[in-house]
Amino acid sequence: MDIVGFLKSQFICHLLICYIFIVSGLIINFIQLFTLILWPINKQLFRRINCRLAYCISSQMVMLLEWWSGTDCTLYTDPESYHKYGKENAIVILNHNFEIDFLCGWNFCERFGVLGSSKVLAKKELSYMPVIGWMWYFLEIVFCKRKWEEDRKTVIQKLLNLRDYPENFWFLIHCEGTRFTEQKHQISMQVAEAKGLPKLKYHLLPRTKGFAVTVQCLRNVVSAVYDSTLNFRNNENPTLLGVLNGKKYHADLYVRQVIHILIPFQHTGVRIPLEDIPEDEQECSTWLHKLYQEKDAFQEEYYRTGTYPAVPIIPPRRPWTLLNWLFWALLLLYPLFKLLINMISSGSSLTLASFAFVIIIASVGVRWMIGVTEINKGSTYGNNDNKQKQK
Repeated sequence: MDIVGFLKSQFICHLLICYIFIVSGLIINFIQLFTLILWPINKQLFRRINCRLAYCISSQMVMLLEWWSGTDCTLYTDPESYHKYGKENAIVILNHNFEIDFLCGWNFCERFGVLGSSKVLAKKELSYMPVIGWMWYFLEIVFCKRKWEEDRKTVIQKLLNLRDYPENFWFLIHCEGTRFTEQKHQISMQVAEAKGLPKLKYHLLPRTKGFAVTVQCLRNVVSAVYDSTLNFRNNENPTLLGVLNGKKYHADLYVRQVIHILIPFQHTGVRIPLEDIPEDEQECSTWLHKLYQEKDAFQEEYYRTGTYPAVPIIPPRRPWTLLNWLFWALLLLYPLFKLLINMISSGSSLTLASFAFVIIIASVGVRWMIGVTEINKGSTYGNNDNKQKQK
């Protein structure tokens, strides 16, 4: 292992990275709180400012993937439509199989300049999480309790609020509702059998009501739907802890246009015009189930050949994520090191014990944040077959 790789694997480096992320995030959250005074005066200015502030937080995570771990992300898509990315509002359908698939989705947004304004459909519990959860609140992220009877009215209202959003945005949605595990897949396929739906090998059944409502509410705002399928080469099993340790992964992201499952691999366009998606909820549900059958076929093809049937493109890496992180590192590390030097030079046993206690608390906090992304510690949503009422 070279010296750079050795340093990346050291826990002290992880602590410093997390210190910068958490402290800068809380500072930004505090600034965001003060931007609330702009809402009744100039709502669009409030939104533009918060897009930039949110970028200062989320880009630090992308920096870890792009610059710290050096993970490569190859985009397979249609070159003719490539130039449209980032220049139109879009709904992006993502599979949910990996611990860092959210990071790869953010990386996709960053490469095309819509990271700060990107939206998601997130579980309500995340809104209480400092830094990212609070950042999402000011970005008008759509939160739900995963109980559709309670969520429907709130989700519709939040989506309708985005109709006059001043920035181009991508709405990232994991239609499966929860990350893929073998247990959840087994339960999901039992539901498919009971409902007479075709079984899937590599995906859970999509939860169609949220997608249908999203399409209905954003129909005249969003120009297209991008269907995206993520995989990693050589059976890599990427984790956030691996990224933090500087481990390099090789991601392949396939962005495509829907085609009928009976004639797969004959077209590699990327844009699904929103008017091609049925407005009727039941017809939209049928459309989405067919889309996931196609996604399954493309997954099968990837596992067989190791590639996708499209042109590989590596979007240029932009410097802003690294520059943003360096700014916060220079701003926050100097006072930290000065404090540490003063504490050590004082020689006080109480001071040193307090410092050791803070390190322990910080270590636990870092491990907790990483644990949020781990599959084996993830949401139990989808494990209970009594709750598997796919719509």
